[in-house]
Amino acid sequence: MNPRAYFKIAEGFPVRPEPVEWTNGRVLGDPRPFMVRQAHHERPCLPSQRALKTTFALAVLALCASTVHSAPVRNGPVEAELVAERTAWRPGMTNEVALRLKPDQGWHTYWRNPGDSGLPTTLQWTLPAGWTAGDMQWPFPQAHRLGDLVNYGYGEETLHPVSLEVPVDAEGKQVAVRAQAKWLACSDICIPGQAELSLSLPVSRTATPDPVWAARFEDTRRRLPQVQSLSGQFAIHDGEWHLAVIARDQALAGARRVEFFPYALDLVNYSTTQRTALGPQRARFSQPLSDYYVRAPDRVEGVLVVHGPAISAYTVHAEPGEVAAVDAFTPPAFWQALAFALLGGLILNLMPCVFPVLSIKAVALLESRTLQRAGQRRHALVYAAGVILSCLALAAVLVALRAGGAAVGWGFQLQSPVFIAALVYLMVALGLSLSGMVPLGTRLMGLGQSLTERNGDAGSFFTGVLAVVVASPCTVPFMGAAMGFALSQPAVVALTVFAALGFGLALPFLLLGFFPGLGRVLPRPGAWMETFKQLMAFPLYLTGVWLLWVLGRQTGINGVALVLLGLVLLGFALWLCRPAARGPVRRVLAVLAVLAALGVLAHPELRQAAIPATPSAVLSGPYSDTRLTDLRAQHRPVFVNVTADWCVTCKVNEAVALENEAVRRAFVGKGIVWLTADWTRSDPAITVLLARFGRNGVPLYLLYPPAGEPVVLPQILTPGIVLDALKLVP
Repeated sequence: MNPRAYFKIAEGFPVRPEPVEWTNGRVLGDPRPFMVRQAHHERPCLPSQRALKTTFALAVLALCASTVHSAPVRNGPVEAELVAERTAWRPGMTNEVALRLKPDQGWHTYWRNPGDSGLPTTLQWTLPAGWTAGDMQWPFPQAHRLGDLVNYGYGEETLHPVSLEVPVDAEGKQVAVRAQAKWLACSDICIPGQAELSLSLPVSRTATPDPVWAARFEDTRRRLPQVQSLSGQFAIHDGEWHLAVIARDQALAGARRVEFFPYALDLVNYSTTQRTALGPQRARFSQPLSDYYVRAPDRVEGVLVVHGPAISAYTVHAEPGEVAAVDAFTPPAFWQALAFALLGGLILNLMPCVFPVLSIKAVALLESRTLQRAGQRRHALVYAAGVILSCLALAAVLVALRAGGAAVGWGFQLQSPVFIAALVYLMVALGLSLSGMVPLGTRLMGLGQSLTERNGDAGSFFTGVLAVVVASPCTVPFMGAAMGFALSQPAVVALTVFAALGFGLALPFLLLGFFPGLGRVLPRPGAWMETFKQLMAFPLYLTGVWLLWVLGRQTGINGVALVLLGLVLLGFALWLCRPAARGPVRRVLAVLAVLAALGVLAHPELRQAAIPATPSAVLSGPYSDTRLTDLRAQHRPVFVNVTADWCVTCKVNEAVALENEAVRRAFVGKGIVWLTADWTRSDPAITVLLARFGRNGVPLYLLYPPAGEPVVLPQILTPGIVLDALKLVP
């Protein structure tokens, strides 16, 4: 059965239409392939889309006429009306009126480019002599999916403004303007509508804003593309359309998401995902070409919609040029992300950044063997609670900051020199405790038998919190994709994934607490345990040294000297608090020393950035989206090292693999340009780069061959892995 011959629009019963000619001059009853909508060439219907597209085309058979009205007109699921911004016509001036369309819930009308199917709204004026009307304006649309089609339109009340020029000599108590409006409204079926509308107002030079409509006009102006257009370039290659938009002023400031709606009808495949990449003053788009694409336009125009703290829209005019493709990334599904987070948490226990806490917990495990089984389970649960709640707290902060427009990710707190300095204090204080220099550890971490249950629980919880703090510089296999997915989802999903990460980090100690048989491999308690406890202080001291190095990279030698001064003050305060030292004077001095050590953290020197080091590659430099695009346009091979000085995994990879002599020779021999994306301090452009590949933390290693898509290297590198990847570069 020919689908264009049998279909009743409103009810779905078979009816054979007679040939009817529509505004584009085509006859619906002729034997040519069925047309969906106006286009610069004919589009044969795809089998999977026939029913819906037949609906759109045959909808013209149900056009209904109405008489002239000055009040809202209801036609099917749409209410239409002409409204004015002011209470009277102002002679010799521009007067703003608008076509108001209000579809019912679940229905939508169409934008100037309706997308895969549909018809744009039209407006034809009948005006008094000497009056002129400008073009109808279009607020930015929303995408509406209908089956396997994607359409551009409006699912709520919308004003389409029009500027009327009123002659200087216009006069009259009441002057009416008339317009014929036509639209198409669609839900699961489509119903066309039209109405003869009129608007009658007096002529007055002192017209005031209409109290009902003036605010609505102002809201509509905020949804109109801003007059100043943005420039750009577009390219078409490999079956895809690519666009790069250069933003002016603060057009992309605080942008979290961008969309582009082209004016051209048959340029892109609307039902496919539009891939986007955001930079500080640049946005790029890639999308497969339409099935009906014929040739590249001389110019691409459209509307850029920027979603940030507020929503704004800009017109874009793009000329042909060189534009790199936006790399595709498919984020993991929810259950896969949970599994990745759990595995990532487990692997974190093996990373050197977590080793200081493992040393603390190892002592706790040895000494907890004297506890009853119930006590062991309780300590395991409290430790797990500390880990999981800390992960949830960190996730809540990340979600809140990103919702406010901040570009942050996993480990963001280590981008703050003040936080690093405080962590140095903590590591050294805990090391002194394990060394037996001060009694701090026995009260905070619950390592001894003589503690009360309350102190022991508090110590286990605190150790769990500390595990998350020191684990944040590390990103391990599976974890990166899970974190990137989590922070692109609603808050509930993000918190669930982070909880799974915490559960994976706490799982080994939960198993040891609930299955004591696993602890049989541990040696028996004895006097040697005190020596072991003191030995475990040295990983904490080494962590303090590493943190001081990170601080030096961020602030320079002056910042390190200040923190060392603070450590001396803190050590003095702890010495005053030793059990043999008693008395109110010592207590006052200890408090003053602690306050002085904390005061160091507020010094301006800790807020000044040091000059970053240059990578040791022959062809190297800092990363920028513009520079990467330019290098790719020149067909140069590029390696992007997304790193941070506080990332232990990054530094291990660099020492073991990237600084390997054979790897360096391969980089030089193949002429690969090395770009370093340094995330030691917060950088929104690098955060966007990480998000583009579904990551939310470092490291990330990208190898761009002279042509084609980039290769994402594993998060744990060996020289062999890197050399194998470099074979892709000719």
